Amino acid sequence: MDNIRVVIALAVLMCLPPNSWSEALSREQIKGLDEQVQDIKKDVLAISAELSLLEEKLLYPSNTQVSLFVSVVKDSQYSPDAVQIKIDDKDVAHHIYSFKEVGALHRGGVQRIYTGNLRGGKHKLDVSVIGKLGSNDNNKEKATFTINKDIGAKLVEIKLGSGDSLIEIKDQ
Repeated sequence: MDNIRVVIALAVLMCLPPNSWSEALSREQIKGLDEQVQDIKKDVLAISAELSLLEEKLLYPSNTQVSLFVSVVKDSQYSPDAVQIKIDDKDVAHHIYSFKEVGALHRGGVQRIYTGNLRGGKHKLDVSVIGKLGSNDNNKEKATFTINKDIGAKLVEIKLGSGDSLIEIKDQ
């Protein structure tokens, strides 16, 4: 019913001569409508952010949540090209890095590469990395770690470019 009224109102406006359109809608009315649209946009963005948080809490409850992060050791010459991660022999994440992403990692950035659910206990974490160390050609590196999932959220940082193995984890 409201749609019909809108269509009728638009039809009446279209029948008016163009110079009377401006008389029908004053600048103040247009400004008021613009402000209302901006307020609605802000509300929609706020609701969207809240929904994202609620979705994450629902999908990944804190007692089973595990999050994996990738970083590069500061002042390291290592530049990752790709990372593949398995937990208990199951592929959970893989990523091919762009030039900008590698630059961000070298400036101290951290990438959340995976968030999922794990039951409590010990789990095998396999990390495979392809990258460059200085000016050398591509270098492939693999490492296996054991992580222990307790009650509560688990955060694991995968640090690249450190030590002899180039892969290290920081289990929190």
